[in-house]
Amino acid sequence: MPLCNIVAVVDDNAAIRDLVRLMLEDLKIEVRTYPSARAFLDDPNNRQTGCLVLDVRMPGMSGPELQQTLHDMQWSLPILFLTAHGDIPMAVEAMRSGAVDFLQKPFQEQQLIDRVQRSLERSRSQREAERRNETLRARFEVLTPREREVLDMLVAGQQTKQIAQRLNISVKTVEEYRATLKRKTHASSMLELVSLATQAGAVSGGH
Repeated sequence: MPLCNIVAVVDDNAAIRDLVRLMLEDLKIEVRTYPSARAFLDDPNNRQTGCLVLDVRMPGMSGPELQQTLHDMQWSLPILFLTAHGDIPMAVEAMRSGAVDFLQKPFQEQQLIDRVQRSLERSRSQREAERRNETLRARFEVLTPREREVLDMLVAGQQTKQIAQRLNISVKTVEEYRATLKRKTHASSMLELVSLATQAGAVSGGH
């Protein structure tokens, strides 16, 4: 997974792009600038982006349209919109659609810095959560079909004897499955196993 610490600035105004870049590079923040939404989407390295500073109105694809495109791609990226006075209603609507914040032009340097740093921190938190979820899902993906069947029954609240009867196996075998499930998923207890299975989306609900 890329580091995603880069700020992408998408604005058709070259002066704004350069201004934002200079402000952030003074803080040792890596910045990439794009003259259009399409230029950003066409960049093969755009997944390294941790925060998007995005103009609302641009020729071609607008800022909110790019936001919707990213949403359709299931790409959750913190977005800071730059708006002119007349674009505030559009920016408010973008906030309702998931944008982190917006700044009205002309903006103060510290306002921009504070919001970008907040967005990057949010991006880091999102990536940490994604990494934890990926690790968790990987633990459940190695389960055998029978282990998954036992897991579903445990999550459904069935007791060891009930599971043994339904699967026509011994109680001891069910207990061995329980121990294996805890070991493979790194769960310290059955309660934690059920909780982890729910978080990982590893419950079929068929039992």
